[in-house]
Amino acid sequence: MPNYDTHVLSGIISYPAAVLIAALMRGYVPFELTAVSTMLGYAFYVLGSDLPDMDHPNALIHRGTKPIVAVAVGSAVFIRVHPYINTSSDWMNLTLSWLIASATAFASWFAFTAVMPKHRGIVHSLLFALIYGGVVFLLAHTGIGMSYGESLFVGFAAFSGYTLHLILDRDVALV
Repeated sequence: MPNYDTHVLSGIISYPAAVLIAALMRGYVPFELTAVSTMLGYAFYVLGSDLPDMDHPNALIHRGTKPIVAVAVGSAVFIRVHPYINTSSDWMNLTLSWLIASATAFASWFAFTAVMPKHRGIVHSLLFALIYGGVVFLLAHTGIGMSYGESLFVGFAAFSGYTLHLILDRDVALV
């Protein structure tokens, strides 16, 4: 099986192919390939290229994924909560918004560990690649407010990077 370097470097070098496929699909799928969506897509594609190994407790991606998940969840909660916090001062609004966001991020750290299945289980499947792509789409669209087409592309890029890992492992299972 390929190692961490092989998976991540394969993701780094193959991303242009994912962009090309998305560009060719634009007649059928409303992808918006903006600078921001392609840069964010690149990050989630490369992350996805090693993400299936997050279920292995000794894997670098396992240890690195928890803070990424926590920060992403906390940041999305901040963006959604902050407009509704209205106290007597701006510094209090900002502090209270980040307090709620960081508490949610803290909880997501432990939730991540609690839901992690055994190695080479469901995380090594196309079903989980779809889940990853869907979560990234929702994070981009509802979490940070990207347009539908941009978010759709970012979710597609995430799914594609994740699928790349499964192909390199020669372990493409539906479930």
